[in-house]
Order: sequence, then structure tokens, then C-alpha cells
Amino acid sequence: MNNSGLKKVFVVVGPTAIGKTSFAIQLAQSLGTEIISADSRQCFKELSIGVARPSIEELNTITHHFIATNSVAEDLNAGYFEQYALEKSRTIFQQHDSLVMVGGTGLYIKSFCEGIDPMPIIPPEIRAAIIQEYNTNGLIWLQTELKHKDPAFWAVAEQQNPQRLMRALEVLLATGQSIIVFRTAEKKQRDFEIIKIGLEMPLDQLTLRINQRVDQMMKAGLLDEAQSVIGFREKAALQTVGYKELFDYIDGKISLEEAIQQIKVHTRQYAKRQMTWFKKDTDIKWYDSTKVSLDNVIQSI
Repeated sequence: MNNSGLKKVFVVVGPTAIGKTSFAIQLAQSLGTEIISADSRQCFKELSIGVARPSIEELNTITHHFIATNSVAEDLNAGYFEQYALEKSRTIFQQHDSLVMVGGTGLYIKSFCEGIDPMPIIPPEIRAAIIQEYNTNGLIWLQTELKHKDPAFWAVAEQQNPQRLMRALEVLLATGQSIIVFRTAEKKQRDFEIIKIGLEMPLDQLTLRINQRVDQMMKAGLLDEAQSVIGFREKAALQTVGYKELFDYIDGKISLEEAIQQIKVHTRQYAKRQMTWFKKDTDIKWYDSTKVSLDNVIQSI
């Protein structure tokens, strides 16, 4: 382990269902420290089953931050998370020499590690209108809008990522300018050391884990959870795999079996997008989560 004298942040990343939560808890226990979640959905108190929030037992094992801290009625973003996590890390570093950050929201992790450019304030009515159009007309509508209205962004966009596309369209409609204009790509220097740990596994095994997790979520009451938050369906927090599909079932558009199958397919697609994002970061050291031990990781970093 690097003995730079700086405080250390161990960032654990990887696709959904890979086992990040349990690994991060073991790592935090070994370091005697706390965890900051970098998950853009586990922070919402109304969402639990569908976002795979850590269990009560896991939360009681290690102090977690940014879990069930906000309401789905709020519109959070990476800039908000950057400030939250920096402030929380300063507090943790008063008592500990290190902390663990864990999550699958790549932009949140990037904002904490490198900073993020300030974005313009988006009028709520613009955001709501875009979400409504997306819910009605789907990803193809989003793609077509940006392809024609913001070709410069479209050329470099994550074209299968509805969250990124909606964000870009928001900025375009609110300011008349491409989101590219607001990006400087200047990395901010942090006064702590960042060590990035990536967890991966063979695709067939991850697919099996995802399918099993979705079945477990349904048994645990995901449909009831979706029903309980359907009043917030137009909020950004609910543009999320697991809820959107069940909203379609509740609306009578598809059968429950179709909704469950769609959740599995869309979760696999989301996991693939996560890995595409994280694999671009050459600072991440990757480990096969089916084989790696905590001791091996600690010895190699």
C-alpha cells in the first residue's frame, strides 16, 4: 500500500449485482472506517428493494453515508453529490486515515474524484416535459431529438444511456447551447489519495446473478414498492430500471411476466453501460469478484 502520508479513499466500482456492497463492507471493516455510497438511487428513502439498498444488518455493521438521505421529490445530480461527499469525507478524515466509497454511478464517482463542471439550472417544467415525452415515446425519440438538434454532442454521446441523453436535452432546451459548451474537462486536484478497485466477473455468471436478484426483488415486494411511489413517476429518480417497467404493468400496458423479463434485460443492458464507463478509467485495478480475496486486494494496492 502506498505510504504517501495523505488520507486515502478506496473507491470500489463495478456493475450492478457484482457484490460491491459486501466487498466494501469487508474492506471498511479491515480499515476500521466508514462508507460513502456513490449510488444515485440508494440515497432516496422511498426506494429500497428496487435499488438494492444495503440491508439493515449491513448498515448496522458499518456506518454508511448517502443512504436514504433524500426524497425522490428532490432532483439531485453529480454536482450535489460532489459537494456532499467532499464535506462528508472531511468529517470522516477527522477520525480516520481512510474511507471507502462504493457505487455504480460512474458520474458521481468521477465528480468526487475529479470535480465536475457547474451546469445551468434547469426549469422544472422543462425536465418534466422531457421525462413525459421519454416515457411516452421511448429512447428512440430521445436519440432522434439529440441527433438532429445537437449533432456535436450526439457524436460523442453514450447513445444508449437515457439519463445522459435527457440531461443533454435539458441543457439544450434551457440554454440554447450544447452541454459540451459547459464541459471544461479540467481535473480538480484533491488533497487525498484515491485508490480505485474494480470488481468484474464472466458475463454469463453476472447475467445469472442479475436474473436471480430480480426474482428476489419481486419476492421481496418490489411491485408494492413501485405502487407506493407511482405518484412520483415523472421525477428523475423514478426513471430507473425496475420501476419504469412495473409502472407499465400497473398501467395495463404489459403483463407482469413481461415486466419482469424487461427488468432483467434492461438491468443487463445497464450493467454493460456501467462496465463501458468504468473500463475507460485506466486508474481502476480490476479483480475477478468470484476469485479475489480481500487480503489479495489489500496487498496489491
